[in-house]
Amino acid sequence: MRTPLCLQAFALAAFAMPFSMCAQYSGFQQPTSEELSMTAEPKAPGAAAIYLYREETTDDNLHYHSFMARIKVLTEKGKELATVSVPYVKGSNTIADIKARTIHADGTIIPLDVKPTDLVETKTQDFQLNKVVFTLPSVEVGSILEYRWQMRYDDKWLSSPDWEIQQRYFVRKAHYSFLPYKYMYNVTDSKGNSSSKLMYSFNLPNGTKVDDKSTQGRYTVDVTDVPAIPEEDFMPPLEAMIERVRFYYTPYMTGEDFWKHEGESWSKEMNRFASESKGLKEAVGQIVSAGDSESVKAHKLYDAVMALENTDYTRRKSKVELKREGLKQIKTAEDVWKQKSGSSDEIALLYLAMVRSAGLKAYAMKLCNRSHEVFNPALLSMWQLEDVLVVVTIDGKDVSLDPGERYATFGQIGWRHTSTSGLRQSDKGVEFVQTAVNSYKEAVTVRVADVTIDKDGVVTGTVRISMTGPEALRWRHIAIENDEDEVKKQFNEYVRKMVPDGVDADFDHFLGLEDYHLQLMGLVKISGTLGNVTGKRVFLPGVFFESRTKHPFVEQQTRMTAVDMQYAGIVQDQATYHVPANFAVESAPTDTSIPWTGKAVFQLKSKVDGNKIDVVRSMSRGFTILKPDDYKALHEFYQKVATADQQQLVLTSATKASGGN
Repeated sequence: MRTPLCLQAFALAAFAMPFSMCAQYSGFQQPTSEELSMTAEPKAPGAAAIYLYREETTDDNLHYHSFMARIKVLTEKGKELATVSVPYVKGSNTIADIKARTIHADGTIIPLDVKPTDLVETKTQDFQLNKVVFTLPSVEVGSILEYRWQMRYDDKWLSSPDWEIQQRYFVRKAHYSFLPYKYMYNVTDSKGNSSSKLMYSFNLPNGTKVDDKSTQGRYTVDVTDVPAIPEEDFMPPLEAMIERVRFYYTPYMTGEDFWKHEGESWSKEMNRFASESKGLKEAVGQIVSAGDSESVKAHKLYDAVMALENTDYTRRKSKVELKREGLKQIKTAEDVWKQKSGSSDEIALLYLAMVRSAGLKAYAMKLCNRSHEVFNPALLSMWQLEDVLVVVTIDGKDVSLDPGERYATFGQIGWRHTSTSGLRQSDKGVEFVQTAVNSYKEAVTVRVADVTIDKDGVVTGTVRISMTGPEALRWRHIAIENDEDEVKKQFNEYVRKMVPDGVDADFDHFLGLEDYHLQLMGLVKISGTLGNVTGKRVFLPGVFFESRTKHPFVEQQTRMTAVDMQYAGIVQDQATYHVPANFAVESAPTDTSIPWTGKAVFQLKSKVDGNKIDVVRSMSRGFTILKPDDYKALHEFYQKVATADQQQLVLTSATKASGGN
């Protein structure tokens, strides 16, 4: 997979101290009367719970990390904090000295007397991530939860702590402490490079700093009244916004030195893996012709690598399977071609090798995955760059391609790789790069409903949903990773969230599922009841696909964080209602146009033709990310859209109308 899991730096330890010399945890604190009786936190109105105190201590000389928390439960939702999960690397770490207790509001103490559970979280051939889970007993609204644990790690490892100062709940007070390895001249990284310097990056509240002057070699941070991480719709990745401090041992003196040398090392590895070979030359010669243009060559080779099995979406073969099939571990691009399978990054580098073999200029590019990370050049870590893409020069113009994104069309960049940053190779060496946002015209969803309604409001019909861009890619990936029944279940749930109350959806099949050159279409049968009958009138939703949608940004008046909509796009709807001959249309949705200059436009039109009513809706959104300063305009725009979408189609029974009331 593309996400690295190992987060510790290797060290050659000069000695091993016995764990009996480790600093001991302080005992639990006696709760104050104010803590026992409190029912709310004035500085965090409506909070489900708060941290009364948090403490993290790391000592790289004694090889341990300790944690302690005191939590006040204020509502039923806050009781979820009673279950604690502690991840650790099996074989390198151990979790010990777990103590926990619950204190009721009347002072009654109930200690944890059940052995914690040790579960496997992730397991590969060379790596296993476990988690220790325990649940504090007898938790009530008003309880104080207290627990502590210690992680001990092997003498050959150093920890490089990552302090997440800001949490999902308000923190009254917290203390963080780190004592680095005193023999840092012995520290090396996984490549054998000396990492004898300690650096840290930070995002801290105003007035808070890392204290490394008055603590005898320790680095400490003390904070009070830390607000909870905002919980808002369409937020950027938390990695980009939370207050935190991250330490790392490094051989570099400055960030410029780090990115220069690490970038060069990464580039050499890309070139090594994608090196030319006789086998690849022969394969390329069978795919492209000498007379092909640069564009044709790039397209043909793209289709060739896209046809390979991407093991990030299926399963990588084990060593036993490789041996049985006479294959070896993948070490070069040619190995990927021979095995007809590889990870996303390996397939991307195979494409790099093949276009170079075809005579095109091409470069590797490594980016942050925008779904959970924003590139921070102040953080001196290559781990924040996850995914490999390829830049190919075609007719003098650089074209970014994403061959590791299974089923991505030529030139389509997965949304996680748009509007993000990283490194790329160039003729001048390794450079920082910023990718562009996608065009809204590249992400189009068209929803068409053909609905027949009888005199009692019973409906039958069909829905067709056509998709290009990110939404088509998402469903193609779901289809790879799940069986047919699960795909049908998920698509039915997807459609049911669109259609009006009382209407049931039954997904039939996809068209163009495995041909990424085509738009993807899902075919759905619908049935049920629609609308409300009151006297001689029948009230139907005027906008079929949005009648019960919860529009974003309508209820929230203000915004603390940026808005990240993932990608720009267009949603076009057409609903055709066929009504009984004895019904007349009393009113239909009013033609509406709501422009937001440079950002978005909404349009709604309806047309009555006898007993057929067509309602056409279009929402074009050209923006992806907006600053909080733009939220007022965003809020007002979506309020107007929500109002337009709530319009109704009103029918009158001609038979009843002629007879009077």
